[in-house]
Amino acid sequence: MEFIDEKIETYSLTHSQPETDILKKINRETFAKVLMPRMLSGHLQGNVLSMFSKMIKPMQILEIGTYTGYSAICLAQGLQQGGKLHTIDINEELEKMVRGFFEEAGLSDKITYYTGNALTIIPDISETFDIVFIDADKKNYAKYYDLVFDKVRSGGYIITDNVLWSGKVLEQAEKMDAETKAIDAFNKKVNDDERVENMLLPVRDGLMIARKK
Repeated sequence: MEFIDEKIETYSLTHSQPETDILKKINRETFAKVLMPRMLSGHLQGNVLSMFSKMIKPMQILEIGTYTGYSAICLAQGLQQGGKLHTIDINEELEKMVRGFFEEAGLSDKITYYTGNALTIIPDISETFDIVFIDADKKNYAKYYDLVFDKVRSGGYIITDNVLWSGKVLEQAEKMDAETKAIDAFNKKVNDDERVENMLLPVRDGLMIARKK
Protein backbone atom coordinates (compact mmCIF):
# COMPACT_ATOMS: atom_id res chain seq x y z
CA MET A 1 0.00 0.00 0.00
CA GLU A 2 3.04 2.28 0.22
CA PHE A 3 2.46 4.42 -2.87
CA ILE A 4 3.44 7.74 -1.28
CA ASP A 5 6.91 8.61 -0.01
CA GLU A 6 6.95 8.06 3.77
CA LYS A 7 8.25 11.58 4.42
CA ILE A 8 5.51 13.11 2.28
CA GLU A 9 2.85 11.09 4.11
CA THR A 10 4.27 12.11 7.49
CA TYR A 11 4.27 15.76 6.42
CA SER A 12 0.68 15.41 5.17
CA LEU A 13 -0.48 13.90 8.46
CA THR A 14 1.38 16.53 10.47
CA HIS A 15 -0.58 19.19 8.62
CA SER A 16 -3.96 17.44 8.91
CA GLN A 17 -6.40 17.22 11.79
CA PRO A 18 -5.07 14.73 14.37
CA GLU A 19 -6.67 11.43 15.26
CA THR A 20 -9.17 11.64 18.09
CA ASP A 21 -8.40 9.67 21.25
CA ILE A 22 -10.86 6.92 20.32
CA LEU A 23 -9.37 6.55 16.82
CA LYS A 24 -5.88 6.33 18.34
CA LYS A 25 -7.18 3.62 20.66
CA ILE A 26 -8.78 1.64 17.82
CA ASN A 27 -5.55 1.88 15.84
CA ARG A 28 -3.46 0.72 18.79
CA GLU A 29 -5.74 -2.14 19.84
CA THR A 30 -6.28 -3.37 16.28
CA PHE A 31 -2.53 -3.75 15.75
CA ALA A 32 -2.14 -5.39 19.16
CA LYS A 33 -5.07 -7.80 19.14
CA VAL A 34 -6.57 -8.38 15.67
CA LEU A 35 -5.42 -10.36 12.65
CA MET A 36 -4.47 -8.46 9.49
CA PRO A 37 -4.32 -4.98 11.10
CA ARG A 38 -3.37 -3.46 7.72
CA MET A 39 -7.09 -3.69 6.92
CA LEU A 40 -7.60 -0.68 9.21
CA SER A 41 -8.42 2.53 7.32
CA GLY A 42 -5.94 4.51 9.39
CA HIS A 43 -5.30 8.20 9.93
CA LEU A 44 -4.87 9.48 6.35
CA GLN A 45 -7.78 7.60 4.78
CA GLY A 46 -9.87 8.16 7.88
CA ASN A 47 -9.44 11.90 7.43
CA VAL A 48 -10.46 11.59 3.77
CA LEU A 49 -13.63 9.68 4.66
CA SER A 50 -14.47 12.10 7.46
CA MET A 51 -13.99 15.10 5.17
CA PHE A 52 -16.11 13.56 2.40
CA SER A 53 -18.88 12.83 4.89
CA LYS A 54 -18.80 16.35 6.30
CA MET A 55 -19.03 17.78 2.77
CA ILE A 56 -21.90 15.50 1.73
CA LYS A 57 -23.75 15.82 5.08
CA PRO A 58 -25.51 12.44 4.79
CA MET A 59 -28.64 11.33 6.55
CA GLN A 60 -28.04 7.64 5.80
CA ILE A 61 -24.73 5.81 5.31
CA LEU A 62 -24.17 2.13 4.54
CA GLU A 63 -20.79 0.55 5.25
CA ILE A 64 -20.00 -2.97 4.03
CA GLY A 65 -17.08 -4.24 6.09
CA THR A 66 -16.89 -2.81 9.63
CA TYR A 67 -13.65 -4.50 10.75
CA THR A 68 -12.79 -2.73 14.03
CA GLY A 69 -14.92 0.36 13.46
CA TYR A 70 -12.35 2.99 12.50
CA SER A 71 -13.90 3.96 9.15
CA ALA A 72 -17.43 3.85 10.58
CA ILE A 73 -16.52 6.41 13.23
CA CYS A 74 -14.86 8.63 10.62
CA LEU A 75 -17.87 8.46 8.29
CA ALA A 76 -20.33 9.07 11.14
CA GLN A 77 -18.68 12.43 11.88
CA GLY A 78 -20.54 14.01 8.96
CA LEU A 79 -24.02 12.68 9.75
CA GLN A 80 -26.84 15.18 9.95
CA GLN A 81 -28.89 15.45 13.12
CA GLY A 82 -30.97 12.28 13.32
CA GLY A 83 -28.81 10.53 10.72
CA LYS A 84 -27.81 6.85 10.85
CA LEU A 85 -24.88 4.74 9.75
CA HIS A 86 -25.59 1.08 8.98
CA THR A 87 -22.51 -1.12 9.09
CA ILE A 88 -22.18 -4.83 8.29
CA ASP A 89 -19.41 -7.28 9.15
CA ILE A 90 -19.24 -11.04 8.87
CA ASN A 91 -16.83 -11.53 11.81
CA GLU A 92 -18.91 -12.05 14.94
CA GLU A 93 -15.77 -12.36 17.08
CA LEU A 94 -15.10 -8.62 16.73
CA GLU A 95 -18.61 -7.52 17.69
CA LYS A 96 -18.02 -6.94 21.42
CA MET A 97 -14.86 -4.93 20.77
CA VAL A 98 -16.45 -2.84 18.03
CA ARG A 99 -19.62 -2.08 19.98
CA GLY A 100 -17.39 -0.94 22.83
CA PHE A 101 -15.58 1.46 20.52
CA PHE A 102 -18.88 2.85 19.20
CA GLU A 103 -20.08 3.35 22.78
CA GLU A 104 -16.85 5.10 23.78
CA ALA A 105 -17.13 7.37 20.73
CA GLY A 106 -20.67 8.33 21.79
CA LEU A 107 -22.09 6.96 18.54
CA SER A 108 -24.09 3.91 19.62
CA ASP A 109 -27.39 5.69 18.97
CA LYS A 110 -26.24 6.72 15.46
CA ILE A 111 -24.90 3.35 14.30
CA THR A 112 -26.85 0.19 13.48
CA TYR A 113 -24.44 -2.74 13.53
CA TYR A 114 -25.18 -5.99 11.70
CA THR A 115 -23.19 -9.22 11.80
CA GLY A 116 -23.55 -11.74 9.00
CA ASN A 117 -23.34 -12.02 5.23
CA ALA A 118 -23.84 -8.61 3.62
CA LEU A 119 -25.26 -10.22 0.47
CA THR A 120 -28.26 -11.44 2.47
CA ILE A 121 -28.50 -8.47 4.85
CA ILE A 122 -28.44 -5.62 2.32
CA PRO A 123 -31.74 -6.54 0.57
CA ASP A 124 -33.55 -6.27 3.92
CA ILE A 125 -32.34 -2.72 4.63
CA SER A 126 -34.97 -0.35 3.29
CA GLU A 127 -33.17 3.00 3.64
CA THR A 128 -32.07 5.27 0.80
CA PHE A 129 -28.37 6.08 1.21
CA ASP A 130 -26.33 9.22 0.64
CA ILE A 131 -23.03 7.33 0.99
CA VAL A 132 -22.15 3.66 0.62
CA PHE A 133 -18.64 2.59 1.62
CA ILE A 134 -17.55 -0.85 0.36
CA ASP A 135 -14.57 -2.41 2.13
CA ALA A 136 -15.24 -6.14 2.39
CA ASP A 137 -14.29 -9.33 0.49
CA LYS A 138 -12.92 -8.27 -2.86
CA LYS A 139 -14.43 -11.07 -4.95
CA ASN A 140 -17.91 -9.74 -4.19
CA TYR A 141 -17.28 -6.06 -4.90
CA ALA A 142 -19.33 -6.14 -8.10
CA LYS A 143 -22.21 -7.90 -6.34
CA TYR A 144 -22.22 -5.35 -3.53
CA TYR A 145 -22.20 -2.51 -6.05
CA ASP A 146 -25.18 -3.96 -7.90
CA LEU A 147 -27.07 -4.68 -4.68
CA VAL A 148 -26.74 -1.16 -3.31
CA PHE A 149 -27.06 0.84 -6.51
CA ASP A 150 -30.84 1.28 -6.45
CA LYS A 151 -30.64 2.13 -2.73
CA VAL A 152 -28.41 5.14 -3.40
CA ARG A 153 -30.12 8.47 -4.06
CA SER A 154 -29.40 10.46 -7.19
CA GLY A 155 -26.34 12.53 -6.34
CA GLY A 156 -25.26 9.98 -3.74
CA TYR A 157 -21.87 8.31 -3.58
CA ILE A 158 -20.50 4.77 -3.63
CA ILE A 159 -16.93 4.73 -2.31
CA THR A 160 -14.93 1.52 -2.61
CA ASP A 161 -11.64 0.77 -0.86
CA ASN A 162 -8.53 -1.20 -1.94
CA VAL A 163 -9.10 -0.72 -5.66
CA LEU A 164 -5.35 -0.51 -6.36
CA TRP A 165 -4.71 -3.68 -4.36
CA SER A 166 -1.08 -2.82 -3.52
CA GLY A 167 -0.44 -2.16 -7.20
CA LYS A 168 -1.35 -5.69 -8.30
CA VAL A 169 -3.97 -4.28 -10.70
CA LEU A 170 -1.05 -3.26 -12.93
CA GLU A 171 0.00 -6.85 -13.52
CA GLN A 172 -0.73 -8.62 -16.79
CA ALA A 173 -4.08 -10.40 -16.65
CA GLU A 174 -2.58 -13.89 -16.85
CA LYS A 175 -0.46 -13.17 -13.76
CA MET A 176 -3.29 -11.82 -11.60
CA ASP A 177 -4.68 -13.92 -8.77
CA ALA A 178 -8.45 -14.27 -8.33
CA GLU A 179 -8.84 -11.28 -5.98
CA THR A 180 -6.81 -8.99 -8.22
CA LYS A 181 -8.86 -10.05 -11.25
CA ALA A 182 -12.05 -9.30 -9.32
CA ILE A 183 -10.85 -5.82 -8.35
CA ASP A 184 -9.62 -5.04 -11.87
CA ALA A 185 -12.97 -6.18 -13.30
CA PHE A 186 -14.79 -4.07 -10.72
CA ASN A 187 -12.77 -0.97 -11.63
CA LYS A 188 -13.60 -1.49 -15.30
CA LYS A 189 -17.27 -2.06 -14.46
CA VAL A 190 -17.58 1.23 -12.59
CA ASN A 191 -15.57 3.13 -15.19
CA ASP A 192 -17.91 1.85 -17.92
CA ASP A 193 -21.10 2.53 -15.95
CA GLU A 194 -22.81 5.49 -17.62
CA ARG A 195 -25.08 5.90 -14.59
CA VAL A 196 -22.23 7.38 -12.55
CA GLU A 197 -19.44 9.92 -12.60
CA ASN A 198 -16.30 8.32 -11.18
CA MET A 199 -12.70 8.83 -10.24
CA LEU A 200 -10.06 6.50 -8.82
CA LEU A 201 -8.25 8.36 -6.06
CA PRO A 202 -4.75 7.00 -5.27
CA VAL A 203 -5.01 7.49 -1.50
CA ARG A 204 -3.61 4.66 0.60
CA ASP A 205 -4.66 1.53 -1.34
CA GLY A 206 -6.96 3.37 -3.73
CA LEU A 207 -10.52 4.66 -3.41
CA MET A 208 -13.00 4.37 -6.29
CA ILE A 209 -15.47 7.21 -5.92
CA ALA A 210 -18.67 6.95 -7.95
CA ARG A 211 -21.36 9.62 -7.89
CA LYS A 212 -24.78 8.45 -9.03
CA LYS A 213 -26.21 10.76 -11.68
